[in-house]
Amino acid sequence: MTSSKTKFSLQEFLAMPHSGDRSELIDGEIITKVSPKYKHASVQGRFFRFIDDWCTQEQCGRVCPEWSVVLQRQELDWVPVPDLTYVSYERLASDWEEDLPCPVPPELVIEIISPGQTFGEMTQKATDYLRAGVSHVWVVDNQAQSITVFGANEFPQTFWVNDTISDALLPELVIALSDIFVTKRPSNAN
Repeated sequence: MTSSKTKFSLQEFLAMPHSGDRSELIDGEIITKVSPKYKHASVQGRFFRFIDDWCTQEQCGRVCPEWSVVLQRQELDWVPVPDLTYVSYERLASDWEEDLPCPVPPELVIEIISPGQTFGEMTQKATDYLRAGVSHVWVVDNQAQSITVFGANEFPQTFWVNDTISDALLPELVIALSDIFVTKRPSNAN
């Protein structure tokens, strides 16, 4: 990640033409996220497909990749860009169509650990999300093929590649993690 040296307000950050280009506002600084690599993008895409299909079927919310969210962190404006953001229509009406960052704390954010990031850093980020009003955070570790679920007033729970994951926020959605952490594609049979 790269950062700026000047401190910016939320209004200044949002007015900038690049504010939506994978840039985050953290402690008044603009931080540019590193572009995801293949494994990261593949896992992100698979989660998106499962959750988006569920959202479409249930007509209960929306999921977006790389959608910035306006939150508060340590009493400062914070605009992170989660790898995936799920927000229900109860929190953000289905007819909301503004081309802006998510204006409410979403129910779920999914963060995938990138090279150079540590699980400890992601645990702190999960804590920051929870304090800002996000209900659940899934931290995905491609290396370990695991997902750790953080929730307010709950102990973290880790799921592994042979497990399934579900969340009360997404009723009846059950994801086999072996479908997320696919290591080989089947060859075409002729």
